[in-house]
Amino acid sequence: MNMSPKELLYIEDALGHTQFLTTQCREAVNTLTDPVLRRQVQNLADSNQAMFQRFYNLV
Repeated sequence: MNMSPKELLYIEDALGHTQFLTTQCREAVNTLTDPVLRRQVQNLADSNQAMFQRFYNLV
């Protein structure tokens, strides 16, 4: 599959956003004390990591 430069820039941007969100969620997990909230934020981190991997597999 050949991608245009614009498409590659979009994927690069998406990778950066999902990586940032994953990092933010993981940092939040380390500071939260409520176990239910921690689990929800961990799920968000896991979802963002999976999304990152899907974007990464495009290139």
